[in-house]
Amino acid sequence: MSRIEKALEKAVRLRESDRGDESLKPDISRSAEARINNNYIVTVTRPESPAAEEYRRLKSMLIKETKSDFLNAVMVTSSLNGEGKTLTAVNLAVTLSQEIDHSTLLIDADFRNPMTHEYLGIEYENGLSDYLTGGIDISDVLIKTGIGNMVLLPAGSAVKNPVELLSSKKMKALIKELKQRYMDRYIIIDTPPVLSCTEAIAMGSFVDGVIFVVKEGRTGIKTVEDALNMMEGFNILGVVFNSASISDLDGDYSYYYYKYKKKGKE
Repeated sequence: MSRIEKALEKAVRLRESDRGDESLKPDISRSAEARINNNYIVTVTRPESPAAEEYRRLKSMLIKETKSDFLNAVMVTSSLNGEGKTLTAVNLAVTLSQEIDHSTLLIDADFRNPMTHEYLGIEYENGLSDYLTGGIDISDVLIKTGIGNMVLLPAGSAVKNPVELLSSKKMKALIKELKQRYMDRYIIIDTPPVLSCTEAIAMGSFVDGVIFVVKEGRTGIKTVEDALNMMEGFNILGVVFNSASISDLDGDYSYYYYKYKKKGKE
């Protein structure tokens, strides 16, 4: 009887311990199967293409750069609109979600021009802006995509004050919570361009690093320099050179190149 009582007491303590750690349990209440028909999400539509291989290279380099301290909250931005930052964020999130050792949370923080849900073919009612402005629980806006271990946090309803919301204490606390909740999860955040809006600058101090997208023929050196100067003090993990003209690639797909910015070197 003494052994049975001790076993029962241990079971009670374990249950109480589980309840006390409720915040660390899975928090996703909705699934929506992604329906991708956009050919530029090459990691899904053409996984064997050279462009998809470059995204896998980008993923490998990102993991190598961040794994020692696990800098898992990464912002993807660019100088101007139309450079492919959202496509880079989505394709990178897909490749990371296919890793055995990692899961991915893709956050659409571009309230002015949200596109991640369209590229993934996912419909939603509420998202990040609704969580930041209302009493919605975070579990109500996280969506399992059905692509590997990838979860989407869509942008949400249109708002008039995107800068204030994304620079708020609530947004900072959310990123901190999501970083700590799953230690194997990469958080990829799509933000507006640096020179077009101020949201990326406002969020730069919340994240662990930045991937900067530059499109060939779209962005001049002076424009890139201006954008990088505005991000001074941020941890620039590297640059993706998008749509480079490489003659030996097949089809109409672009070449994606990732270059480290080594510490102490350009």
